[in-house]
Amino acid sequence: MKTLQHILIAAVTVTAAGLVGVAQAQSGHGHQAESAASTLVAQTSSAEMSEGEVRKIDKENKKITLKHGPLKNLDMPPMTMAFEVNDPALLGKVKVGDKVRFVAANPGGRLTVTAIQRAK
Repeated sequence: MKTLQHILIAAVTVTAAGLVGVAQAQSGHGHQAESAASTLVAQTSSAEMSEGEVRKIDKENKKITLKHGPLKNLDMPPMTMAFEVNDPALLGKVKVGDKVRFVAANPGGRLTVTAIQRAK
């Protein structure tokens, strides 16, 4: 689990660093871009994994239905719902009935699973 978190943090850090460069080049206001990138990294690195159970996998539509506990980072109560996945390969890591730990985000108003693993 720690390895997955470290990979996610590294990916966000690299992405944020790239955004800083683009924003600086476009706006000429580097300090604002750095602040926004720092906030993005802090929000993602603080995102903890939530617990759930796989109820349905829809590879064709790139969705997974999870019965989950509270999603603290999204301020959501426990429920069963369908999420999009940002990487269709995530759907091959689990099967219906698996207990899982996952990270969910809400980019652009689309609830999305960004990381998932079987619970131990």
